[in-house]
Amino acid sequence: MGTVLVEVELGSDTRTVLDDIKNRVIDGVLVWHPDRLQRHPRELEELIALVEDVGSVQIETVTAGDFDMSTSAGRSIARIVGAIARKDSDDSSSRLKRKHAELAAAGKLAGGGVRPFGYEPDRLTVNPTEAAVVREMATRVEGGDSLRSVAADLNSRGIRTSKGNDWNTTGLKKVLMSARISGRREYGGEFFDAVWAGIITPEQSERLRRKLGSRTRSSGRAPRRYLLTGGLLRCGRCDTPMVSRPTPKRRRYVCSADPGNGGCGRMSAVADPLEALIVELVLYRLDSPELATAITDSQAQQTELAQLHDEVAADQAMRDELATDYANRRFSRSEWMAARDPIQERIDQSRRRLSRLSPTSAIDEYEGHADLLANAWVDLSLSRQHAIVRAVIDHVMVQPATLGRGFDRERFKPVFRL
Repeated sequence: MGTVLVEVELGSDTRTVLDDIKNRVIDGVLVWHPDRLQRHPRELEELIALVEDVGSVQIETVTAGDFDMSTSAGRSIARIVGAIARKDSDDSSSRLKRKHAELAAAGKLAGGGVRPFGYEPDRLTVNPTEAAVVREMATRVEGGDSLRSVAADLNSRGIRTSKGNDWNTTGLKKVLMSARISGRREYGGEFFDAVWAGIITPEQSERLRRKLGSRTRSSGRAPRRYLLTGGLLRCGRCDTPMVSRPTPKRRRYVCSADPGNGGCGRMSAVADPLEALIVELVLYRLDSPELATAITDSQAQQTELAQLHDEVAADQAMRDELATDYANRRFSRSEWMAARDPIQERIDQSRRRLSRLSPTSAIDEYEGHADLLANAWVDLSLSRQHAIVRAVIDHVMVQPATLGRGFDRERFKPVFRL
């Protein structure tokens, strides 16, 4: 049988070629240049070991002729060529990283790709129609609407992605998590002012990123059917959060003693009248002097929020200036790191504080206008309804029932957040 030569680039199909040599399907390999024999030294060593084990395997190159790895000299040459190729690859990678870092620090585009939703094909000019949709997405999700409900609504209205596809939760989240829509470039965990205009503010972008970044991967379960889950109800006997528990005839909330819940198992409430009562309390509270006073008292918190955003912006600008100076080789990497680390620590501390301050965006449009919410309530998604309730009420203590009294409003003691 004659020699069977296979033309390959080992780095792209190494496993198949090595298996074919081992199984004696082929007894020769043809490559363009010796450095194409491997992408990593370990691949070359595996080939050398296999050649020694199998015996005669013909290695040929287009640019350098035969490459005899059956001899000590041939193997040494292969290792030297491989080491040089590896260094060239590492150097090229470093140059590419530096180039991308420079582009990011300057806020410039890097490469092509799919047209970002909200922008024209030049990736710089804002598309007014799509920008309005982006702002709607951001406002609704920040206000409590679920990604699922927003995506479904966009699809029902015939609004498509930049590829012309239907929206899904993954694509919607990607748009809202992107620093691009706030006029910034993100690179290596840092943000830089971009050369294109933003659609939403950096402050709103940060709130969305915190909100969406804290969500865990979907378990595949059906969307929430209960308004008061997530710790809004607490057992008056043991202070354990109550959970939803449907029965064939009605929806209920219970204090569960099941493993993982740790409750007493001695408290329950029928869902429908309880949810109606809580909505009534929320509507009343929106028009109450108490809520107006609470919001007035929260002005100090809003002042702190604004101050924190200003501090983050100032530190980011300082960090970006350092990055530009480093890219221009005005100081060494160690000097850059020594200056950068305390700035980054201040940014991280400010962001942690921001994440603990709770905005009231879910009720901004309804404060003092409970009638508007009452008219819109049935058309809101359950996620949005839940966000509105949580903005007003911290939790509701559920006390034991009295036999023979039916639904007793006095059992439920709300603790208002505002």
